[in-house]
Amino acid sequence: MTTRGLVLGAGGVLGAAWTIGALAALREHLDWEPQRADVLIGTSAGSVLAAALACGLSVDDLVDTQQGKADARLRYEDEAGGALPPLPRPGIGSARGLVSAALRPLKTPPLAALSLAMPQGRGEIEPIGRLVDNVLPGGGWAPHRRTWVVATDYDAGRRVPFGQIGQPLADLRDAVMASCAIPGWYQPVRIGKRRYVDGGVCSPTSVDLVTRLRLDEVYVLSPMTSLSFDAPTQLAARIERQFRRIVTRRVMNEIKKVAATGTTVTFLGPTAADLEVIGANLMDPSRRAAVLETSLATSARVLAA
Repeated sequence: MTTRGLVLGAGGVLGAAWTIGALAALREHLDWEPQRADVLIGTSAGSVLAAALACGLSVDDLVDTQQGKADARLRYEDEAGGALPPLPRPGIGSARGLVSAALRPLKTPPLAALSLAMPQGRGEIEPIGRLVDNVLPGGGWAPHRRTWVVATDYDAGRRVPFGQIGQPLADLRDAVMASCAIPGWYQPVRIGKRRYVDGGVCSPTSVDLVTRLRLDEVYVLSPMTSLSFDAPTQLAARIERQFRRIVTRRVMNEIKKVAATGTTVTFLGPTAADLEVIGANLMDPSRRAAVLETSLATSARVLAA
């Protein structure tokens, strides 16, 4: 029997919309329900979707949610995903984290080190927790036991895959909030005695976590990673595309590590057509519906090719 892993990467509000379209295309291409993956890994926006799948929601449920249907099983709260953040608090975000990063510079990704230096955000992440409450009202962890939610230890600058054996214990809602807590935008999330922020600052996907599992197949849906690009004229979009190229190299290196173990890795990321619709701001909810519809078409074409 084929063993499969599903990795859903970081990417903000529009990244989630793109990922849902890609999930729908993947389901049709494989004639397979993504929630049946042997392991589910979610980071930031991907952690919300992984949690929903792990708690029994289908891809159709996610599409209904994204389209704002009245009978959708999951409801978004836009106050957690506004297009711009509130002003952050003054000062360095995590002095302890910066010291830790300085003591082990080769083990701390540059983006993680930068996030530790950024001021702490003032945004309220609790609406994300309420999203998880909608699919897991009783708390605890997901029914799909091998669900890993990736966050970053704010005072150590290291990646933490909640749900993995040997990692700190957490309720699913807290782990997802931590994974989504963008530095400088949202407040860090305290779990036990530690503080955590967005897992995407360490890796957009953390696909390399599956290396030791020796799965037959892994499907990576990464809205921050692209192999083809548009040519925007807006300065903010041009800066985003340069950052995207850097992120893409990291994810491709992680994929090579997994593929070297004999696992077949299938990657999906936004195409140039998707990027034209996404624009410069992945947190802009006004583009959500258009991004979903574009992803449904482009992802199907990529998989067919």
